[in-house]
Amino acid sequence: MVLSRFWLVIFVSSILFILVGSLTQKHYSLEFAITGKKDNPYLLKEVSLDKLPKEIKDTLLRSEDGKLAINKYPSDIDTTYEIALLKAGVQKAEGERIVKVTGGKQKVDGIIETAKNTILDIVLPLIATLAFFAGLMQLLVDSGASDRLAKRLSPFFTKIFPSVPKNHPSISYMTLNFSANFLGLDSAATPFGLKAMESLQEINPDKSRASDAQIMFLCLHAAGLTLIPTSIIGYRAAAHASNPADVMLPCIITSFIGTLAALLIVAFRQRINVLSGVVILTLMVILSAITGLLFYIGSLDIIGKNQFTSNFSSILLLGVILLILIYAFVKEKQFTEKQTNIFDSFVVGARNGMNTAVTVFPYILGIMVAISLLRNSGLFELISGAISWFFLQIGVAKEITDSLPVALLRPFSSGGSRGFMLDAMSIHGPDSLTGRLACIFQCSAETTFYVVALYFGSIPATPWQRCYWSI
Repeated sequence: MVLSRFWLVIFVSSILFILVGSLTQKHYSLEFAITGKKDNPYLLKEVSLDKLPKEIKDTLLRSEDGKLAINKYPSDIDTTYEIALLKAGVQKAEGERIVKVTGGKQKVDGIIETAKNTILDIVLPLIATLAFFAGLMQLLVDSGASDRLAKRLSPFFTKIFPSVPKNHPSISYMTLNFSANFLGLDSAATPFGLKAMESLQEINPDKSRASDAQIMFLCLHAAGLTLIPTSIIGYRAAAHASNPADVMLPCIITSFIGTLAALLIVAFRQRINVLSGVVILTLMVILSAITGLLFYIGSLDIIGKNQFTSNFSSILLLGVILLILIYAFVKEKQFTEKQTNIFDSFVVGARNGMNTAVTVFPYILGIMVAISLLRNSGLFELISGAISWFFLQIGVAKEITDSLPVALLRPFSSGGSRGFMLDAMSIHGPDSLTGRLACIFQCSAETTFYVVALYFGSIPATPWQRCYWSI
């Protein structure tokens, strides 16, 4: 219920803010919120050519393309004057002509473009990814590997998820999801996570409400524990950082602390005892793995670090696929006993993955359009500006407050927060405190509301509408 109302608040408040901006003449046209495209010139006004100052009018008429860009001060955005009718091939004849005055660029797509791009840029790639990895998961199921994995990991998971029966298939799916996230394999993590949610829903006694196990799993997933922040390192390398991998240690520390905090908070809420030997031992193993990897990477030079971090995730992904296929081949007899074969099993799983992707599309669409309205309305910038001002007043350095928009937008939109991150590195430099903090904020958590909509949208019922503050 909380998420549902929050979604409504975003929609209603954003629309009202846009309408108020139109009434106060802040917005000349509202097309930017409906059909506008990201990075398109923002329309400030339309005026008659004859009503422009003579020097601007004369310059426009002499221009070959009917355009004139003016930037009075270095800190100002370009203000562009364009004779609109020239686009249609109308000559510079006498008579009234309209001049479009634009300034700056639109930050995000409007509703229509967002809806279209949700299909093209998110859903279609998601369908392909889900189909492939769901096929591989079906191989794990039919070969008996998932049962073996669940049996081995049951001692740990039954402590964290006491409502999940021992050796339940959801244990293997959650393990694969956490492992994929931990290793930076985002493409593999999502299908495993969706399958885990579907499996947990099967044992959920109240189909209209998120179970304790689903809430715990979602919180641990949203904490975003990552060993190698590959994408962040790539963005820093593109921005010509002196050492693109220098944010890896703080990214690992913050994501680990976030995961640990999520575990403890939800465990306290659900009255789960996490002080058992199995849980502590598992956490120590994870911490040891992180420490060992950091020591190894620290011993490499800059070229070695870049090569290792850029290839690490890809090698692991190929290795996982290879192991699944080899194991399926070794256990081919089990496929025969189930009156199928390895390839047909893969096809069945891929088909189920496609169906899941189609099911979650409306949930993703609702979230993405809401975020589009929120950013286009200017309400988000107002809120983030107010928060930054507050922190400035209590003595927080400006270098820190300049990076706060990334932290504020990250739970809502990965693309939006990524844009702020790139902008921070462009303005302040990738090696500045602001640039580094923006990168750390980007890699320290998941896109929470997107994840909630995606994962709960994959199950038949809609418990996401009744998720409480624990999520």
